[in-house]
Amino acid sequence: MHDMKEGTTMVAMQSGETRYAKPVLVAINTLTDDESGLHSLRSHALFNTLSDADLESLVLQSRRLRLGHHQLLYRQDMPAHHFFFVISGRLRLYRLDSSGVDRTLDSIAPGDCFAEVMIYADPARYACYAEALKSSEVLMIPVKAYQELLDSHPGYAHAALRHYAMRAVSRFHDLEIMTVQNARDRLIRYLIDLLPNGATEGGEVELPLPKCLVASRLAMQPETFSRILADLKSNGLVRVNRSKVFISDPKRLIDISQ
Repeated sequence: MHDMKEGTTMVAMQSGETRYAKPVLVAINTLTDDESGLHSLRSHALFNTLSDADLESLVLQSRRLRLGHHQLLYRQDMPAHHFFFVISGRLRLYRLDSSGVDRTLDSIAPGDCFAEVMIYADPARYACYAEALKSSEVLMIPVKAYQELLDSHPGYAHAALRHYAMRAVSRFHDLEIMTVQNARDRLIRYLIDLLPNGATEGGEVELPLPKCLVASRLAMQPETFSRILADLKSNGLVRVNRSKVFISDPKRLIDISQ
């Protein structure tokens, strides 16, 4: 009962920041007795070593939340008592800079976990905002319940640490992209990373965020993003159809960025 009240308070909390007011979801918490959409939970690195009984117990202590377009799940610097698994939809993580402009950090798709660093954080406070980019559903997992599993089963803790190690490598790669000074090169590396097989073969990718937010993610103005993409298109390096980008020759694209 305490977790239920705590969860409702979390998603219903209104920020005192008058400069940036987006709606916050107010959810009615219900037990996740419906397995629909949760089949991918078992395959995630944070849960694939859990016994069936432990996973079921954790899910029963969790809550399923539905968010509408542009609704916030949590705000930057709020106390963090939960981490999240995306069942459907897509969310964006972002921070506000000193001038109140939001800077996109990441996009989160179905099958992903986020805010899981709160499992080990002390004090545990969310480092950014989490916003639904479309109608979305997430599983809100109590940090305390997961911590108890880690304390009781060292094997679970080892799996969690392996997950964090992989995330750290991914973040270093993201940081490497962001340190590239040329905006065109940042965009090219971003597009190549979206290809399922990297630079080994071409294909069509779908931008995980609206173009203006991809621009924010890559630390450039939307006008700069549009100009660079148009230039790549005019040179036959990509084909663009709304949010989809077709790259026929990734090697050629990489060559012009070197």
